[in-house]
Amino acid sequence: MSDVRHINALDPGASPLDYYGYELRRHRETAGLTQKQLGAIVNYTGSLVGQVETARKLPTAEFSERVDAALGTGGLLSRLLGLVLRSQLPAWFQQVAELEARATEICTFHTHLVHGLLQTRGYARAVLGAMEVANLDDRTTVRLARQSIFGKQASPVLWAIFGEAALRQEIGGPEVMRTQLRHLLSYTDDPRVNIQVLPFKAGVHAGLQGSFDLFHFTSDPSILYTEGYGTGHPTANPDTVKDCSLRYDHLQAAALSIKDSAQLIRDIMEERYGEHDGVA
Repeated sequence: MSDVRHINALDPGASPLDYYGYELRRHRETAGLTQKQLGAIVNYTGSLVGQVETARKLPTAEFSERVDAALGTGGLLSRLLGLVLRSQLPAWFQQVAELEARATEICTFHTHLVHGLLQTRGYARAVLGAMEVANLDDRTTVRLARQSIFGKQASPVLWAIFGEAALRQEIGGPEVMRTQLRHLLSYTDDPRVNIQVLPFKAGVHAGLQGSFDLFHFTSDPSILYTEGYGTGHPTANPDTVKDCSLRYDHLQAAALSIKDSAQLIRDIMEERYGEHDGVA
């Protein structure tokens, strides 16, 4: 009876997650199925179906695809999923995820961390769990959902410069880091994802003030994004954007070429993890 009260109280306008649950329940009931029956069809428990319907658990891509197929929703839940997951990001970061989704080109510079758009699940989980382990699996799923922009027909071009420290700092243990470095190498032949390393030997460089991202659009002004602890600072101030665009040009000039960057990643994998070929 308590589940029924929770379901009846669900407000589809409260959040994207509530709307997803409302639509799931509506289509399930239209199909004449109980939560348990639908769960059996899609190979999940009826309890999990109920938790998703009452906005107590995040749906996954696999769950959405299976339920769409089972209920004949025409892909509705899968289309809603991106909005649901983006809404679960910290409030101060949601605007950044929207910028990532709209940008035609993203230029990012990080001194000590692989950018979230290129993180593996193990690496992202280790980073997110550094100070807070609550809901870690869900928070990891939400972060990785941002990478769906690369599956779009008009996906953005990504230019990513990492300081060498980001490749040598062991995040999550040897296996997690080995997998992360191998993942970076998987983009070697992808012209839309370009990875360069700023080596230690570069010395003084234009990015010493810290990491930043530049978002470029077809018709809108470019936006600069910098980040602090628990805060983000996007700005379209033309002078600030121009300054950091110039800094990025200098960072690209100081960084290793894409080919030499890939070789350095392979060298680090061999040196630190005994792997002789970074790409399977």
